[in-house]
Amino acid sequence: MARVTVINTGFFKLDGGAMFGVVPKSMWSKLNPPDDNNMCTWAMRCLLVEEGDRKILIDTGIGNKQSEKFRSHFSPTNIIDFKSDLDYYGFDASEITDVILTHFHFDHAGGVLSLDNKGQIVPTFPNAKVWSNDYHLDWALHPNERERASFLTENIQPLLDFNILNLVELGENVKFSETITLDFVYGHTGAMMLPTIQLATGKKIIFCADLLPSSFHVGLPYIMAYDVQPLVTLKEKEELFDKACDGKTYLFTEHDPFTNYISVERSDSGKVVIKERTDILD
Repeated sequence: MARVTVINTGFFKLDGGAMFGVVPKSMWSKLNPPDDNNMCTWAMRCLLVEEGDRKILIDTGIGNKQSEKFRSHFSPTNIIDFKSDLDYYGFDASEITDVILTHFHFDHAGGVLSLDNKGQIVPTFPNAKVWSNDYHLDWALHPNERERASFLTENIQPLLDFNILNLVELGENVKFSETITLDFVYGHTGAMMLPTIQLATGKKIIFCADLLPSSFHVGLPYIMAYDVQPLVTLKEKEELFDKACDGKTYLFTEHDPFTNYISVERSDSGKVVIKERTDILD
């Protein structure tokens, strides 16, 4: 069965209003206080799943190959490089067999490629297959104007040039490996992938990506202004919580500045609330 390790790749800042959508600042600022520029700090954490001979990495953070001008918009901190991040947790980049990119936005896919000592773009994980899906690849290669700035050519085209990008088929509960299945959601971006990991203890982890970026977004109206179809996100969050309120499912919150996992339950009134926060799952 699977063993999981949370890989922290640093922090960055995004506008609080954009991150919380229609929710008033008087409410969201109590959850994640902004700085003087209305920017809130968010994590970029990834998940490494060890399964037999496979080491499967889910998402890769922002990376370190973007220009200083680009990075200045997001104030990234504690960003070194993914190889160093892995080394800190006792792994080597060459050990990674698979990389699942939930979607191609720069803060999720930026670390899959890096610069060598000659300044050339190379695969960060030289022995890994990278996984996306045909729908989202086409979506990212032909972006709408709302998302264009989030889809960087240098994060996508080299994967095709190196012939390391593999595409999974769309569907429900698609089997990726012995312990990982994939579902697809469309509110945040086209066909974002949500991996579910089955642990030996009977617990499950749903890697929520940007469907539920943090524990602050459990409330149904708490939907990012970045989402291309917020009403679809609303429905997808409801479906996520229907799955998660089973007493054995934990939600991995990729951008939460403090918490790795949460579990949820329904209150007596039927409202979904946080049951537990934890940083480690056995």
